[in-house]
Amino acid sequence: MRKRNLLVALGTLVMIMCISIKAFTDRKSYVWTYEYLTMPKGEFEFEYYLTLAVPDQDKTNINTWKHYLEIEHGITDHWDVSLYQVFKQSNKQNSSDFEYDGFKIRTRYRIGEKGKFFLDPLLYFEYIGDDDLSKPNIFEGKLVLAKDIGRFNFAYNQILKLELESNGETEHEYALGISYEISPILKLGLESKGNYTEGKYSLGPTISHGGRFWVSFGILFALNDRTDDVQARMIIGIPL
Repeated sequence: MRKRNLLVALGTLVMIMCISIKAFTDRKSYVWTYEYLTMPKGEFEFEYYLTLAVPDQDKTNINTWKHYLEIEHGITDHWDVSLYQVFKQSNKQNSSDFEYDGFKIRTRYRIGEKGKFFLDPLLYFEYIGDDDLSKPNIFEGKLVLAKDIGRFNFAYNQILKLELESNGETEHEYALGISYEISPILKLGLESKGNYTEGKYSLGPTISHGGRFWVSFGILFALNDRTDDVQARMIIGIPL
């Protein structure tokens, strides 16, 4: 009951903050795919990610929720950094209701200006620290290629994940998004993500809404039996 009251209080606080904050600064059109976008110089933003994974709806009702709390800062107009704190929940028997799951440090750098190249390039680097000291930490790198054509946006991420230990595993992944701007505050899109190494692929819709704060939501459905049946993510951005 105390945990439920705490969540209600936090939700209320967020809504109060949203009434008086300025316009969005790093609004995301997608929830799994990164765009050609960084925080403006000197700006800060708080972002909250809520991610759900449903591995197999037919065989089990076990779901896993992850909560990401992120502070993002623009060092220059082309370079930003972020710090994430990660928590998780599961309805698996004998598991903790809510527990710390590690941290992430991320930086992004935009190359050139929009339209200078045929595809707008961005570099993304991330260090992932796991709460379980027996597991290796992970380096993640992404090459982001994006393009705006009228109200349409296209973004592709080529992803490399490397376990930071001797003989650590390397995985190659991708994320892909296509969106259309219906109005300045509303975008609809389609996203796909996958793991080439493990043969996991999924596809689904995304919606993004911006105003005094912005919120994006997406859901993915498995394209084969190796992939989680359903994955969903919501991101809320609050300029500070």
